[in-house]
Amino acid sequence: MKISSLKILSLKAWSPKAFFEAMFFTPSWYHYMLMILLFPLSLVYGTLMLLRRVLTPKSHFSIPIISVGNLMVGGTGKTPFTIAIASCYEGVTIISRGYGRQSRGLIQVSQKGQILTTVQESGDEPMLLATSLPTASVIVSENRKLAIELAMREGAKIILLDDGFSRVGIKKFEILLEPQCISNTLPFPAGAFREFAFTKRIADIIAKEGRDFHREISFENLSDKMLLVTAISQPQRLDSYLPHGVVAKVYLDDHAYFDEEVLKAKMLEYGANTLLVTEKDAIKMQGFKLPLSLMKLKLRLNDTLFISINHYLRKYNVH
Repeated sequence: MKISSLKILSLKAWSPKAFFEAMFFTPSWYHYMLMILLFPLSLVYGTLMLLRRVLTPKSHFSIPIISVGNLMVGGTGKTPFTIAIASCYEGVTIISRGYGRQSRGLIQVSQKGQILTTVQESGDEPMLLATSLPTASVIVSENRKLAIELAMREGAKIILLDDGFSRVGIKKFEILLEPQCISNTLPFPAGAFREFAFTKRIADIIAKEGRDFHREISFENLSDKMLLVTAISQPQRLDSYLPHGVVAKVYLDDHAYFDEEVLKAKMLEYGANTLLVTEKDAIKMQGFKLPLSLMKLKLRLNDTLFISINHYLRKYNVH
């Protein structure tokens, strides 16, 4: 049920970022003039990205590498999709860039489920992957090839590249996630696409939400007065899943970190009994002495996806 009678609160006022995010994902009539003006730049950018994809030599590895990615900036469910795949196989190492982390270089986040670092050093999504997969390993690195080599030395049987579609220098099995509805398919800067939309044909699997995978939302510790707090891309996409009892909403930039005292003050301001957060948000609130209501997202994948994945894995004698 979509809630329309709530106060919408953001810790940031209107900004160019908010304007462009709306233009990218839910454009209104007043966005189209700017989109037309930016279209030539989008053609240049898309052409450069296409040349990069075609001309970049690809490194081959003696291990199955499965990429879970998308063409759009922002969230399309890559992290829960990666969790759904990784939970079905043994010997999995997940490699991510670690967007939003307060560190650089290669960092081992977990090794076969043992957490080896902090969320600040790993980033929120890699830490969520690490805590959700008790038998997998997680590595963050800007240099994916270096991370692949480490994973192979540690005995990985399967590598999953989180957000790996744009890693054009690695030979891999491509799974491209596609949302149910896309209003603006233009490349940057007129749209949210990293490359031309037709580039999706390169993928081995185009997994469309609502057809190939479905969202399942559950909740824990709900209360009658909840303050929604989230630092995800396109936070309005949560609206259709919100339960009764949300009294206000606080939106931060994607991957932003939280200040416990600020959140405590906001709870008092709106008379909230708990904070309603996603699992990705909750991972950055560990140690906070604030009551949480948890929104949990799980993806249910169709069996046809695993048929294609297993066919690829058999080429490497992995079952």
